[in-house]
Amino acid sequence: MPRTPTRSRHPAWRPTRAAPHADEPRLPLWSRPGFLLRRLNQIHYALFFEECRAFNITPVQYGLLTALAVRGQLDQGSLGVELGIDRTNVADVLVRLSARGLVRRVRDPSDRRAKLASLTPKGRQLTSSMFAAMQRAQDRLLAPLSQKERDAFMTTLVRLIEANNAYGRTILRME
Repeated sequence: MPRTPTRSRHPAWRPTRAAPHADEPRLPLWSRPGFLLRRLNQIHYALFFEECRAFNITPVQYGLLTALAVRGQLDQGSLGVELGIDRTNVADVLVRLSARGLVRRVRDPSDRRAKLASLTPKGRQLTSSMFAAMQRAQDRLLAPLSQKERDAFMTTLVRLIEANNAYGRTILRME
C-alpha cells in the first residue's frame, strides 16, 4: 500500500507529483547512478520502517542483529567489516541494542581492550520475529521487477559493490 505523504518539518513542503508531466523533462540527476542509488536507499528505509514499525529497529540495527545471528560472537571491528560501517557507528548501534537487552557485550579474554558482542535470547527472538516484516519490505522494493529483472538487478548490485568495495569508508567483507 503506498504511503500517504505527511507534512514535513520543512516549511516549503508540499506533495510532489508521482511523475513529471510530459512537457517537463526530468532533471539531469536522473542520469546519475549515485543520485538514483541514494533515492532508492531512501525508499528502502521508508518501506522498511512501514513494515517493521512495531519492532522499533532500523535497517542498520537489523543488519547488526543478523550478523550476530549468523556469525555468533563478534568484536566491534569484525562487525564493522561484516556490515561495511566504521567501528564508531558499530559502537553506537551496540550501545542502543544493549540498552534494549538485545545484545550482550563482554570483554574479550584474549584482548582486554576489546569487547565481544552476542545476541541475547531476547535479541535472537526479535531478529527471528522481524524476518517476515523485513522480507516484505525487500519484496515491496523489488515488486516492480519481474523475477528475471530482480535476479539481474541483484547480480549487478553485487558486482558494483565488489568492484568498488575499496572506495567505501569501511571495507565490506566479501566472502
